[in-house]
Amino acid sequence: MMTIPSRLAVLTVAALSLGGCGAQRASVPPANADADQFLFERGSAEFKDRKWLAAREYYRQIVDNYPQSQYRPDAKLGVGDTYIGEHSTESLLLAVNEFREFLTFYPTSPRADYAQYRLAFAQSEQMLAPERDQTNTREAIKELQVFVDRYPNSPILPDARALMRKAKDRLSEASYRVGFFYFRSKWWPGAIDRFQQVLKEDPEFTQRDAVYYHLAESLLRIDRKAEALPYFERLLKEFEQSSYLEASRRRVTELKSAPAPER
Repeated sequence: MMTIPSRLAVLTVAALSLGGCGAQRASVPPANADADQFLFERGSAEFKDRKWLAAREYYRQIVDNYPQSQYRPDAKLGVGDTYIGEHSTESLLLAVNEFREFLTFYPTSPRADYAQYRLAFAQSEQMLAPERDQTNTREAIKELQVFVDRYPNSPILPDARALMRKAKDRLSEASYRVGFFYFRSKWWPGAIDRFQQVLKEDPEFTQRDAVYYHLAESLLRIDRKAEALPYFERLLKEFEQSSYLEASRRRVTELKSAPAPER
């Protein structure tokens, strides 16, 4: 099986070949003193029309042939964005590579925050369903944490935080589903451990109402009523809307009205 680095190398060669094939199409009119500007404007026009390959041909010419151009950093970002626009497994891998290269070449650029965000975004677009492997989800979270740490004053910080929440929700849902499988299998200790792990690692999990409920129910099944009650109460306190509200209210009433155990 081809490794990811090897696969990326093959994809990069293929991408360069495609760029070369389109060189004539992206050619600059003769005697044009502002060739880099011309290429950038044409690339941006093609990008606006979602013509990803055509846009990339123009941007790539600037990156490859105009090392001193003021448009080169933006053109490098544009190449990465066209790969995201294509949204295939291969193009997203190439996008990640482009943004990593940008951060290597231009670490102090005013647009370094954008590059880091788009790198993380490209990773997040490769996240799989909760029941599948979550390697890409973890990579997205890692890159988003880099963004938060390095660019706390960035204007796109809210976007990064929203994407972080989405990625963490995906990871937590994957873990919750394992716990729910244990719950349905009536393996209460395994369910309790998994649900508690979700709450410890991601206390802001969007679907934690389900975790509270099934954790509390699991505790009840092994007669740990005193530990179960707070989770039902947290669900009622933190969620105005949840499919578990009615059942949780009944449980709270039952538990609070039950006679205290004799000593």
